[in-house]
This record gives sequence, C-alpha cells and structure tokens, in this order.
Amino acid sequence: MDMKKRVSLELRHRSPSEVQELVLDNCRSSEGKIEGITEEFSNLELLSLINVGLTSVADIPKLAKLKKLELSDNRISGGLEVLAERLVNLTHLNLSGNKFKDISTLEPLKKLPQLKSLDLFNCEVTNLADYRESIFKLLPQLTYLDGYDIDDCEASDSEGEGDGVDDEDEEEGESEDFEEEEEEDEEDVVAEEDDEDDDSGDDEDGEVNGDVDSEEEDDDEDEEDDEDSSPAKGEKRKRDPEDEDDDDDDE
Repeated sequence: MDMKKRVSLELRHRSPSEVQELVLDNCRSSEGKIEGITEEFSNLELLSLINVGLTSVADIPKLAKLKKLELSDNRISGGLEVLAERLVNLTHLNLSGNKFKDISTLEPLKKLPQLKSLDLFNCEVTNLADYRESIFKLLPQLTYLDGYDIDDCEASDSEGEGDGVDDEDEEEGESEDFEEEEEEDEEDVVAEEDDEDDDSGDDEDGEVNGDVDSEEEDDDEDEEDDEDSSPAKGEKRKRDPEDEDDDDDDE
C-alpha cells in the first residue's frame, strides 16, 4: 500500500488536526520521499515511518508539537538539517538501520535543543572508534544513546516512552484508591459478620431461656399433679377414729 492511501486510511474520518499519533509502518513511499503528511497535522506528537523505503526526509512538514519520530529500517544517509528546522520540539529520534557512516552527518541534530534520546543501532557509524563518546560530545543535550546514558545506565521504560512517569503516578494513585476501597469493603464485611454473630447470640440466649422457662413450667405442673393425687391431711384425721373403733370391736 502506498503512503498516501495509508495516511487516508489512518485518518478514519478524522481531520488531520485531531490526530496525535500516526503510524505508517511498512507502507511504500514513492521515490523514497514522505507523502501525504502536511502541516495540517498540527497536533501530531508521534510519527512512525518504519521500513517505508525512505531515502530522504526533505519533504517532512513543519510539525511544531512532534516529540517522537521513528525512521528505523530505511535508507537515509543524511539531510537531517530539515529536522532541526521543522521539528523544533523533537525529544526522541530513532534512526536505527539506516545508512549513516560519519559523525559529521549527525551534526544538524545539535540544533534540536529538546532531543533526549537518539537510536543508531545497525548504522555503520556505530562501528567507529569512540563512537559513544563522540556522539555525547557532539550532542550535549542528549541523555540516552541507543538506550543507554553516558554512564552506560539503561534508560527506564518511563524515559523511553516520554510521558510514562505521569502515567505511572496515575496508576499508583488508582491502585492506592483501589486498595483503600478494598480495605473499606473488608471492614464492612467484618462489621456485618459481628452483627450476625450478635443476632445469633441473642437468638441462642432466647432459646436457652425459653427452654429453661419451659422446664420450670413442667416442674410446677408435676408438683401440682403430685399434690392432687396425695390424700389430704383432714381426711386422714377423720379416718383415724373409725379405725380405732374397729380395733375395739375386734377385741
């Protein structure tokens, strides 16, 4: 697919000014030049043109807000002056897999004051003696070269992605909020369990008291039955004289 058609597809019925990221990897450029990208992409922050057959960046438009430009795996060998003129806020530039042979071809990048990260993997220039020292000397504003700083410390993921630090802070804040919500939910569950235990305890007490009361009532009823079945004392006294008379007659 040619680059112009790919740009049209990537717009997806949006206006160019609405696009912040434009990825055109593996499409085909005409005569090795950039096509279909104009200054109308005024809010573009990331442009990726990996493996599109570029030999020149001379036709790149002025994109004042562009921060990250991916140009790896093309056939570019020079002409970087245009980047310094039209991409004044560029912070990340990937030129890996291109045809840069000499340090001098990279001198125009000195005019990019915001440039923090430069990648030149698989370019012939990386085979030069003192390559890293020479690049850091040429471009003092640079923090990372091929993913490592001047002390050979690897770039963090947040540095590699530009604004990743803010994203990490937001994620930490969200995770903290989530943990707080979990703690509150756990406290609510514990409170509910305590209430249930109290209710069940009251029910058990009620049942025990009820059982005790019923037992006491049963005992009272048994005592009353015993009293009803036993002879009265008065009756016993009345029978005593008769028994005595019977005894006298027998004598």
